[in-house]
Amino acid sequence: MSRQQISFTIPGEPCAKGRPRFVRASGRAVTPQKTAQYEQLVQLAYMHHVGQEHRLNGPIKAHIRAYFTIPKSTSQRKREQMLTDELRPQKRPDADNLAKIVLDALNGIAYGDDKEIVYLEVEKHWAISPQVCVTLSEI
Repeated sequence: MSRQQISFTIPGEPCAKGRPRFVRASGRAVTPQKTAQYEQLVQLAYMHHVGQEHRLNGPIKAHIRAYFTIPKSTSQRKREQMLTDELRPQKRPDADNLAKIVLDALNGIAYGDDKEIVYLEVEKHWAISPQVCVTLSEI
């Protein structure tokens, strides 16, 4: 039986999972609009790459690489250090929140439930063009 691997890219600046807001009147939790929009972008990127009917099965390894835009005010020397990974982004969003928004968005689409993720690796890098690269592998 062959193990499947799927890789795709989410364009744009990486986004973190926002905390749900509670409506006092109804007591219901509401997902922040920015979170909902980014989750939709993740789903579209996945479906564009592999189609709607493709799911991984069994235990899954997830590798997420987030690339952040280098600030325009950065010096040339520091910019080179950022592009060669001598300097890495130690800024928000947190790595765990980056993973959460991507994995939650793929629930029921790339796999049945994110409980199937048994290995997770998240990296943060600087880059010229912002994006998030996701690789999912059956193990």
